[in-house]
Amino acid sequence: MTQHRRLPLLIAALAAAAPLFALATERWGGLNPCLLCLWQRWPYWAAAGLALGALALPRRPMLALAGLAVLLSGVFAVVHLGVEARWWPSPLPGCMAPSAAPGQSVEDMLRSLAPKPAKPCDEPTFLIPGLPVSMAGMNLLYALGLGGFALRAAARREARGVEARGLEAQGRG
Repeated sequence: MTQHRRLPLLIAALAAAAPLFALATERWGGLNPCLLCLWQRWPYWAAAGLALGALALPRRPMLALAGLAVLLSGVFAVVHLGVEARWWPSPLPGCMAPSAAPGQSVEDMLRSLAPKPAKPCDEPTFLIPGLPVSMAGMNLLYALGLGGFALRAAARREARGVEARGLEAQGRG
């Protein structure tokens, strides 16, 4: 398999690994995601699809879009970290505590609650005991690394293709 095909497959696999790992921590680790946690996942699925698209469509733009999609998850992680640190409120209404409307009874308020309470977005989830980095922080680090890798891969030209074109231009190919 050529590097031309390996790189998009690697980026797609690494992008899909992030939400799959998060799902594994839920199923086998007993962790509950909040709404912001769930929002951080969909850009990885988009990135995996875009990276696979680089196998059939123009490679560089597809890998660049995959890298940008991963970085979008990093943006969501920054928002989540700010909510966890209580620097700002969550932009998602589902992360906020319900409030009573004027004239609303306690029974009405209880009926408006979700049947199963979601995990609060301002409560950090720590995967590794003693390590003061929440899952949102880990996602930010992963998104920066994978997004940078994908963007660098998109910017890089194929060494063999550049060399061959240079030799052809000089009349040696």
